[in-house]
Amino acid sequence: MVDIGYTMMTEQAGPRELVDQVVGAERAGFDFSVTSDHYFPWLDSQGHAPYAWSVLGAAAQATTRIPLMTYVTCPTTRYHPAIVAQKAATMQLLSGGRFRLGLGSGENLNEHVVGQGWPTAPVRLEMLEEAVEIIRALFAGEVVHHHGNHFDVEKAKLWDLPDTPPPIGVAVSGKRSCEIAGHLADLMISTEPKSELIDAFERHGGAGKPRVGQVPVCFDTDRDAAIARAHEQFRWFGGGWKVNSELPGTDSFAGATQFVRPEDVAESIPCGDDVDMFVEAVRPYVEAGFTEVALVQVGGDQQEPYLDWAERKLLPALRELRAD
Repeated sequence: MVDIGYTMMTEQAGPRELVDQVVGAERAGFDFSVTSDHYFPWLDSQGHAPYAWSVLGAAAQATTRIPLMTYVTCPTTRYHPAIVAQKAATMQLLSGGRFRLGLGSGENLNEHVVGQGWPTAPVRLEMLEEAVEIIRALFAGEVVHHHGNHFDVEKAKLWDLPDTPPPIGVAVSGKRSCEIAGHLADLMISTEPKSELIDAFERHGGAGKPRVGQVPVCFDTDRDAAIARAHEQFRWFGGGWKVNSELPGTDSFAGATQFVRPEDVAESIPCGDDVDMFVEAVRPYVEAGFTEVALVQVGGDQQEPYLDWAERKLLPALRELRAD
């Protein structure tokens, strides 16, 4: 069984549009929603990067049913973990218990803006682990005094705390992140349909917990237009986490992807309106053992036709897949 989600992609739409879009996703029947949390788009052609937490607050008031989730927030550099805990607790209250806090070790693209440098990957994971521990303690209602390797917290307490704290998800890409997620998280997050990630997550305490994946798609009745849009706005996606987490700005992503061809993008992102092609893009996640998959429709101005098509054709087909 797999739930199908909708992605509010902050890199490709403004704040009002994002709220309207998640309202449309709720109406169309998506099972849950996620939002990216960026300071920069990946490429200039995407053109947006509003503050995700303001968008989430507005979305919580504009919707009634659909769950909300960050996919993902970095709680180590741009945001201090004590502030992330406060934001997440407030979101859980505003949404009436529909919020989940997705966390990850971040990307240089977004975190460099505060001028603290960009640590190596092992250090970033140490910081993530310490941050999750701080957030957990604050969610438990503790007065937190913490002086760790990476963070200091002085007499912090959450004064508006929901009865049920937001579940915490941790993004994984390798052995160490799976260990952190299995030990400290309530759910696993990954953009790669690799069963070995789930196996490692479960070995470290994640057995029986949700696993949430994400798949980019590009619906358009004109397949050539869909391929062109996916290439213009999403060719960065194939760079892989080790590359994407290190590049510092949109110019770097443009340079790194200058030789990626439209046909290369079309091989990895389903483009057009062939339902079967979209279903086959989700299938590897189902077969790997993911319990939830969020879809990303490429193109901020192409959400309305996508949502209409998803309600009529795509979601019914994907529900057949999850029943297999």
